[in-house]
Amino acid sequence: MTARYQLVVVGTSTGGLHALTRLLSALPASYRLPIVIVQHRSKDSDERLSGLLRAASLLPVREAEDKEPLQGPGVYLGPPDYHLLVEPSSIALSTEEPVTFSRPSIDVLFESAAYFHGSSVIGVLLTGANQDGTRGLQEIKQRGGYVIVQDPASAESGFMPNNALRNVPADRVLGLDMIAPELVMRATDTEAP
Repeated sequence: MTARYQLVVVGTSTGGLHALTRLLSALPASYRLPIVIVQHRSKDSDERLSGLLRAASLLPVREAEDKEPLQGPGVYLGPPDYHLLVEPSSIALSTEEPVTFSRPSIDVLFESAAYFHGSSVIGVLLTGANQDGTRGLQEIKQRGGYVIVQDPASAESGFMPNNALRNVPADRVLGLDMIAPELVMRATDTEAP
């Protein structure tokens, strides 16, 4: 038996620091899947976000670097002013035009994950105030991946999760504190060889 899921991609915007801190602090140090995160940030952002997430997480957290190998355990954070993409076995950074007014864009991350990793992806969309992430979740779902959307009632900004739920049949809609246990459970899902 092989593990069904190989990668977790997470997108967030407004309220993301709080949501990511809670999510990462609830994952055990033994969590084996790589986690790739896009948090909307201004191009002038420094490394404070990664420092705060490192302090909250039992998993190693680092700003992603171009052509860095993609492997778990660990958390890869999209750096400011770059799109973050996942390839078959590595990270890629891009300075292409902003998507949905954002660089990094959640859709760009999610779509690349769906394209290269198909049904082995878990996509997680958290709090946010725009529509970024919806198109990428649609792609993950169409390719057989697993879609988790934060319950808008538990989100600091419910617009992004609400928009996704209007357009994507999520596998699970969960309050913020239930997402980490769901990720832990899904990491043990297996499929026949």
